[in-house]
Amino acid sequence: MDDEERARRVLAAAGLPPESLAERLPLTGGTYNTVEELRLTDGTRLILKIPPPPTTPGMTHESELLGGEAEFCRGAGTVGVPAPRVAGVALDEGAPTGRHILLSHCPGGGWEGLEPAQEASLRRELGGLVARLHRVTGPGFGYPSGVFGPLTADWRTAFTALYDGVLDDARRFRARLPLPVDEVARTAKLAHDALDEVTVPRLVHFDLWQGNILVERGEPARVGGLIDGERMFWGDPVADFVSLALLGDIRQDTAFLTGYQEAGGEIEFTPSVRRRYALYRSYLYLIMLIEVVPRAMDEGQIAWRRDEVAPLLTEALDELRDLS
Repeated sequence: MDDEERARRVLAAAGLPPESLAERLPLTGGTYNTVEELRLTDGTRLILKIPPPPTTPGMTHESELLGGEAEFCRGAGTVGVPAPRVAGVALDEGAPTGRHILLSHCPGGGWEGLEPAQEASLRRELGGLVARLHRVTGPGFGYPSGVFGPLTADWRTAFTALYDGVLDDARRFRARLPLPVDEVARTAKLAHDALDEVTVPRLVHFDLWQGNILVERGEPARVGGLIDGERMFWGDPVADFVSLALLGDIRQDTAFLTGYQEAGGEIEFTPSVRRRYALYRSYLYLIMLIEVVPRAMDEGQIAWRRDEVAPLLTEALDELRDLS
């Protein structure tokens, strides 16, 4: 089945006329799924995501991500957060269409060229949207894919499984880290007791860097959509603050935190919360350093992560030791 035929079958499975497909446009910028835009004869724009074959090297948590994307989109819709709507999904490898998710198109583009006042206003709006996302609760803690086992009743069990899975990946891929894997593991354990304070599993996008936050230009500019929710899990809302301030510190983002609290989001950087925040930062930075191996990234990407991300991993673990 060629790509054109697959797209038509996807439309048919979603209850749309396959002959309505007018154009297919590949989209770049993603690093895991194959993504293309389907434009229909009536002007409708849809986003089709196709995961790589199961034999493709990848990190453990990247298994069955389509279900997480569907979960995120449905959850966002229940609280009025702008996000794609699921038009169709097939999670079974044996589906006639192959595995895929078909999503509505969200308006907007990147953050480039914004004035400081516009960016501050958007960050405040974004804070409110994320606070609404964090109202969505799940049936248990962990990734909905079940890649690390069933959802759990407590966050410590779920997150330590996630973290151990990443450390196992580091060993399996012989990833270059600034510290030995066993030392990272020992340091992470210093925050495990703080995880017990999280008692309600909430929707965490965990990939809300600016590339996944669309800006709809206008007067005023506004957030057009939160996209690429495939890495979501049910857990601690504090974990979302890591990618929201990627390579930075959300505690310095006054506009975002103001919007978050105005919309009912609760955040106070107590010593315990600071320990969890440091732990989650180390988790994301580990992923960023390890994934260069299975994705066979070029030397430029590897060098950038070594120079920019590795020191932040060391810094997060140092902070965790200091706080503990």
